[in-house]
Amino acid sequence: MSVSERLAASKKRKELAEKALDKRAALGEDIDVATYISTVGERPYQEDPSQFSSEEKALMVGVGVTLDDLSQRGGTFVQVDQSVVHSSSNQEGVEVMGIAQALETHDWLEDYWWRAVSLDADKYTAHVELEEYSGYFIRTLPGVKAIHPVQACLYLAHRNLAQKVHNIIIAEEGSELHIITGCTTSPMQASGLHLGVSEFYIKRGASITFTMIHNWSPEIAVRPRSAAIVEEDGVFLSNFVCMKPLRTLQMYPAARCVGENAIVRFNSILVAPPGSNLDVGSRVLLEGKGSRCEIISRTITTGGNIIARGYISGSAPEVKGHLECRGLILSEEKGGIIHAIPELKGELAGVDLSHEAAVGKIAEEEVEYLMARGLTRDEATATIVRGFLDVDIEGLPPQLAAELKHAVETSEKELF
Repeated sequence: MSVSERLAASKKRKELAEKALDKRAALGEDIDVATYISTVGERPYQEDPSQFSSEEKALMVGVGVTLDDLSQRGGTFVQVDQSVVHSSSNQEGVEVMGIAQALETHDWLEDYWWRAVSLDADKYTAHVELEEYSGYFIRTLPGVKAIHPVQACLYLAHRNLAQKVHNIIIAEEGSELHIITGCTTSPMQASGLHLGVSEFYIKRGASITFTMIHNWSPEIAVRPRSAAIVEEDGVFLSNFVCMKPLRTLQMYPAARCVGENAIVRFNSILVAPPGSNLDVGSRVLLEGKGSRCEIISRTITTGGNIIARGYISGSAPEVKGHLECRGLILSEEKGGIIHAIPELKGELAGVDLSHEAAVGKIAEEEVEYLMARGLTRDEATATIVRGFLDVDIEGLPPQLAAELKHAVETSEKELF
């Protein structure tokens, strides 16, 4: 793309974004972005990420990102507020860098800009385009199999900041990429806003496993906007864990299976403590012959509110999809609501789509059964909850599986 073509494309994007600035999201609580600050001072770059403060590193470890020993990571990216403070790759054929650097390095990257996510989806995507933002670029070259997972941390440190992120992730043909990304904040009680756009491109015969762990503060508002395009024989496996308090979260990531025999799986584990409002779901569009998907969610309220959405559409022959949403209400005294909204749309004969949804409380007979075998009531309840959250996630490499298990177990202890 020539310089003049880039400038023309940038101008067109900004015009489109400006028209969408007042466009409210179709779902979720409306957030007034103007109440947050947009710019803060630049944070210094760290060649050695182990030099972060012990407090910051402890918070990052809580979301699966370790900075003291990088030998078990294929690459590392850390963003604090709007600044890229570290990026590195430990494997040939795996690229990890800030999005600004990536745009300078690869002139073709403009072709992927806002291709999976619509720039004018709502005012949150518009703000990401128009105002200062950073983000990461992660890519595996054709045929490269990532030995260790790449880790990325998005850290919100400044009070009342609207952190804006635009990420591009590409698995080239026949490659394999595993990512663990953690989102967290400094231990502050002040408000903050996270706007994150992530676009995934899974080429022919490639695979991406993406595990995201959120650990925000109680007054943080979060608005991720993510989408994936999966080509022939591609695999996209997305895991999301949010078990700590935050004020409001609304996300509805989408995946399009555009190639034959493409596969998508979304798994989510959500806990809403009192004061938290979560509106989370996943969408899959089965557009390629023989493509398949599975959406699994486990939700628990201990006093907060959860809307658990799921949507599958089948518009190609021989596609198959299943949607499962289960919710558990642990505290009747503190209130809390779980609203499951499963949707299926078949557009031609021969599609195979199914769903099941269930919301309720722990059965008293199950608690009594375990108590009769020597457990206290609290121990019995914890055992049942642990089993409820034990989602069998296929395809996870051992390191990612261990990080996911650790995040869930750590949060379980705080539930009781």
